[in-house]
Amino acid sequence: MDQDHESPNFFAGPYIDRHSDARETPEWRVHAAADPATLYVVASGTTHLVYSEPVPRIAFLQGDHPLVTSASASQLVLLGWFRGARCVLVELDVAGAPALPAGTQFAELRGIASRLPADEAGLLAYARGLSIWRARNRFCGVCGARLLRERAGHVLRCSNAGCAQEAFPRIDPAIIVMVSDGERALLGRQASWPAGRYSTIAGFVEPGESLEDAVVREVAEETGVAVYGIAYHSSQPWPFPASLMVGFRARCARNAAIHVGGELEDARWFTRTEIDAGAAGLPPSHSISYRLIRTWLAGAADAPTDC
Repeated sequence: MDQDHESPNFFAGPYIDRHSDARETPEWRVHAAADPATLYVVASGTTHLVYSEPVPRIAFLQGDHPLVTSASASQLVLLGWFRGARCVLVELDVAGAPALPAGTQFAELRGIASRLPADEAGLLAYARGLSIWRARNRFCGVCGARLLRERAGHVLRCSNAGCAQEAFPRIDPAIIVMVSDGERALLGRQASWPAGRYSTIAGFVEPGESLEDAVVREVAEETGVAVYGIAYHSSQPWPFPASLMVGFRARCARNAAIHVGGELEDARWFTRTEIDAGAAGLPPSHSISYRLIRTWLAGAADAPTDC
């Protein structure tokens, strides 16, 4: 395996020991409170408490801080062990909450992710995904009864004893693919993106569909191009709100005609020279789409695909 494939994408990697067995301990909150090394990450909705100057970083709190002691048991989630210390998420209701520590503020991850230390960005991506799932699942989808938070916040169980269905964190798989016809890359853009930005083709996997089937379907729906030679590249958790981006490379016939459809405003072929010259504005550097494009740019011209 080459070095590019061994390096984890942003938001991924061994930044935390999830220590899932600790979630089964009913007294986990007692253990966390008794451990002076425990770190607390504070969230409000989809935002997190951070220091913004001189560069963004998580505002970790200790267990005796009022923002922590004011939280109820249901507002605490055991994330795991971060940098060797137990780490707990505090889902705070800011209405009537104690004052924030000096120099801190609540910020959305999307706006600060690329400037955070990589392991802190991964930790907040993990926390954000859990918070969104818990906020959007309050009642049982089977019987409508209220859900109870169990196993250190990672499982929701129906409060109706006759139902007792369990719900687990939601992940939405999506494919994202770097398509090349040999010398050129197929990139598209959505109307909502900044002017000039182009990216790789992506879309959600549908029920009863393999990842490879989704690659073929999404590229055809969005651009009208038929692909083959599909090869896995890497994956990236993308908590906006709950995606797992599964990256691929694929080939297509040279000079394949483009017919724009689906969610795209435009799709075009770009040579390496054109991209290097800035003809296409690239996606954010912490995204898997950027990595797929940069990997293609750094490679030799693909094998001819005239077929």
